[in-house]
Amino acid sequence: MNPTFPELTRAEEQVMHILWREGPSYVKDVQGALPAPAPAITTVSTIVRILEQKGFVGYEAFGRTHRYHALVGQDDYRRFSLRKLLGGHFGGSFSRLLSFFAQEENLDAAALDALLRQAQAGGPDDDAPAAPDAPATSKTPQP
Repeated sequence: MNPTFPELTRAEEQVMHILWREGPSYVKDVQGALPAPAPAITTVSTIVRILEQKGFVGYEAFGRTHRYHALVGQDDYRRFSLRKLLGGHFGGSFSRLLSFFAQEENLDAAALDALLRQAQAGGPDDDAPAAPDAPATSKTPQP
């Protein structure tokens, strides 16, 4: 199954990454996890509502307060984004993408072989950049 998703802006992707990392969150918590200078709470609220309209986010209501959660899995969105990148820039060819990446990163045959072994093993991605530390957030309803 190859789901297609609507386009996300950079700000929308940032919010989705927070929801994927932190789990269900209030708008205040999402704002607190954004890099400084964080946008106003009303801006974050608008972004979350747009994500809800696009089908990426759902919520649980607590009176007038909502706790938002991701409806689209991070891996599903990664697959969609990679297919879009491949189709738009590399003619749908993974080998062209890999060749470009190897040249850009100046990878030798041994490094490429190690990447392929890791992919075949399905092991953890030790070279992936770590998610930035987010400030502690409260998961309590807002007034």
